[in-house]
Amino acid sequence: MQLIVFLPLLAAIIVGLGNRMLGNIVGKLITTGALFASCALSWPIFLAFLGGDQAAYVQPVFSWIVSGDLNVDWALRVDTLTAVMLVVITTVSALVHLYSWGYMEEDPDQPRFFAYLSLFTFAMLMLVTADNLVQMFFGWEGVGLASYLLIGFWFKKPSANAAAIKAFVVNRVGDLGFMLGIFGTFLVFGTISIPEILEAAPGMAGSTIGFLGYRFDTMTVLCLLLFIGAMGKSAQLGLHTWLPDAMEGPTPVSALIHAATMVTAGVFMVCRLSPMFEVAPVALGFVTFIGAATCLFAATVGTAQMDIKRVIAYSTCSQLGYMFFAAGVGAYNAAMFHLFTHAFFKALLFLGAGSVIHAMHHEQDMRFYGGLRKSIPFTFWMMMAGTLAITGVGVYWLHAGFAGFHSKDAILEAAYASGGGGVTAFWVGAFAALLTSFYSWRLIFMTFFGEPRWAASEHIQHALHDAHGDHDTHAHGDAHDNAPAQENAGHDPHTHAPGAAEVKTGTGGYHPHESPLTMLVPLGVLAIGAVLAGFVFSHAFLENGAFWVGSLAYDEHLMHAMHEVPLWVKLSATAAMLIGLGIAVLAYLVHRDWPARFTESFRVLHAFVLNKWYFDELYHVVFVKPAFWLGRLFWKKGDEGTIDRFGPNGLAALVAGGGRITARLQSGYVYTYALVMLLGLTAAVTWAISR
Repeated sequence: MQLIVFLPLLAAIIVGLGNRMLGNIVGKLITTGALFASCALSWPIFLAFLGGDQAAYVQPVFSWIVSGDLNVDWALRVDTLTAVMLVVITTVSALVHLYSWGYMEEDPDQPRFFAYLSLFTFAMLMLVTADNLVQMFFGWEGVGLASYLLIGFWFKKPSANAAAIKAFVVNRVGDLGFMLGIFGTFLVFGTISIPEILEAAPGMAGSTIGFLGYRFDTMTVLCLLLFIGAMGKSAQLGLHTWLPDAMEGPTPVSALIHAATMVTAGVFMVCRLSPMFEVAPVALGFVTFIGAATCLFAATVGTAQMDIKRVIAYSTCSQLGYMFFAAGVGAYNAAMFHLFTHAFFKALLFLGAGSVIHAMHHEQDMRFYGGLRKSIPFTFWMMMAGTLAITGVGVYWLHAGFAGFHSKDAILEAAYASGGGGVTAFWVGAFAALLTSFYSWRLIFMTFFGEPRWAASEHIQHALHDAHGDHDTHAHGDAHDNAPAQENAGHDPHTHAPGAAEVKTGTGGYHPHESPLTMLVPLGVLAIGAVLAGFVFSHAFLENGAFWVGSLAYDEHLMHAMHEVPLWVKLSATAAMLIGLGIAVLAYLVHRDWPARFTESFRVLHAFVLNKWYFDELYHVVFVKPAFWLGRLFWKKGDEGTIDRFGPNGLAALVAGGGRITARLQSGYVYTYALVMLLGLTAAVTWAISR
């Protein structure tokens, strides 16, 4: 177990310190080999829990902190929940490492990039194996640090630096809530040991605690504070604004951090502490509300984006909403099942998008794609597999379908079966499923179908310019990713920029090429998971309570009630998928003028959705501008105008002025010095006589 966790750290240290001295190949071999070794060791643990041959255990490492009543031991907790996260993290990370061999091939800083990837993996493994809240917080902050480093990897690119800072600051808001939750938990329970807290949690039902001058239900306060941390890390509504901007990082980073692993840390934390949340129904209601609202918000925004990576980013935000409202209605195992399947198909979609971007010389705007299925057929079929999985294609009567069919449908059924607020979440989730289907198929049709629209792309023209030998081929960091990102926010894509039906068609003489094998092999492996993960593991995750015993709160009654919901509820997700698919076919294959006509007819609605419900603009007015104003006030008036003026600068000016005055007395003439001496003698005599 220790090898699984610490091999990535060892690789990160060696490659990070060795850097270019080791060379690109050696650095990539060390980090990728370490991750594949961790992956190979993780799957047997997961399969052992799956077969019922493995019991939960805790493996001590060393004593970490001893301070009064606070004893923090560094220990690795291994149970079903940990085993699921181990295979998700190590599998996706290993494949992303391999994929990066091809994607980052021309980047001059490859050792640094791979060291960051491995450091992130170690931090995430520390988070999911934590046996206490302090150790979990260590991993929590570790993934935040690694995320900052990876989003801003191309630090010469201003937009990447801004995105990294934004992610760091927004997550600090959530982390403050998480810290307060940990402090409060220690105050109430007298320990930060997760098993001890979960065992004592039911006994705190009905108790109250003083907070902000009032008395509140103890478990409600603690769970809400902890959930604020989850909202930041998992980009839930209100603290979501960092996730789309994080697409400024390299595409492998998007797949690893912002699709499959780091953003699921909040879901994992809520499921790990599920016995606490079960004692706080108000907190669970809040989790359900935020999850459903995020699900709807992100799905609406995804329908209007033109950047291929941003479409998938908002899709991630929406799918995380599904996971949270599943946890909110008590279906923690369904939330973890969707986390598990989502890791495969979302990483597949992100890496597939990276393959498209690679083929299109780093062009990310889908308006300049079209007709690519013939040029990059393998990437096309892999993206098709990911789309079939995320939209939930399957046949109910055969109980067979792609990954999302099993996990997302289970969430909707559990939400309806839970009653109350869960029914509202069900309707929101069903409508979001329709939108998900629409924007997912929209991406496929705009990218791979229709006439090529490559001729209008500046990036393609740049590639042709290079191909004629005028300049050396640019590296990833110089060609697109270190250039200012294409920003669509605030512009109508059909009026301020060419629309999907308005872009000049033609290839412009450019011939896209399929990605290298190092990029295609991970796509193939992830596609297997996107196709089979739901079908193979649905029984264990959803119906086998013994599989989850001791690792999360399993509601057997709710799981049974799921099977008793009406047939139309079970078919609702499939119906929503078909409606979304039909609209996408009509709008982007049959009547291609529909998008422009819709935009023209519903300008206000389209602008509202395109500008992400104006959250960024609102936060800029409410938080950013006042913060800058306050900063300038303290800087100009406080620091420079008061402290510096009357402090060091004032004293320095006083000494300089005194020096200039005394310098005038140093004339060099004897009679001047004699006069001063005479005046001094006169003053001394006068003083003596007066005494």
